[in-house]
Amino acid sequence: MATFKELTDFFQQVGAADVSHTTKSYLAHAIAVHGDLKKWGCDEDLQNVGLFHSIYGTERFQRFTLPLERRDEVKALIGERAEWLSYLNCAMDREHFDREAVKVDGPEGFLDRYTGEVIKLSPQDEADLNTIHLCDWLEQVGRSNDWNYRRAVYRKLAEQLGGIALESYDAVYANESE
Repeated sequence: MATFKELTDFFQQVGAADVSHTTKSYLAHAIAVHGDLKKWGCDEDLQNVGLFHSIYGTERFQRFTLPLERRDEVKALIGERAEWLSYLNCAMDREHFDREAVKVDGPEGFLDRYTGEVIKLSPQDEADLNTIHLCDWLEQVGRSNDWNYRRAVYRKLAEQLGGIALESYDAVYANESE
């Protein structure tokens, strides 16, 4: 497993470090998500997903996209599971995710926007993906000032995850009027 410095150096090497992201750099945002996941008590794998959560680009963040052909490089840096979760966060079809996330009986599947395939996630992968997705948004919502963007979904994720995730959601959204 690579050191934290090696991981952040990768962002420099691929030209992603200084890309603009919600009034800070992409790397600064990624480091902040990593740090928040550490505060949330997540293991090192999940913290590393925090760094690489949008490395391939997401529906909303397209200022930098590492080509999917380079997934093996990312796997070598952060491990197979962490790369898988990073990929899922990037591959997420948000409209489908949102419909599934609010279902009372839970999601039936995950729609990969790159392949069009519906994937059945394990309960652990689903919980970890929800953690990453929520933490990512909470780190940037104040800077984006887009408080109502998918708000019901983020609230639902926070409630499902409970604990520090719900506490963090409430603390961040308490700053909405500022």
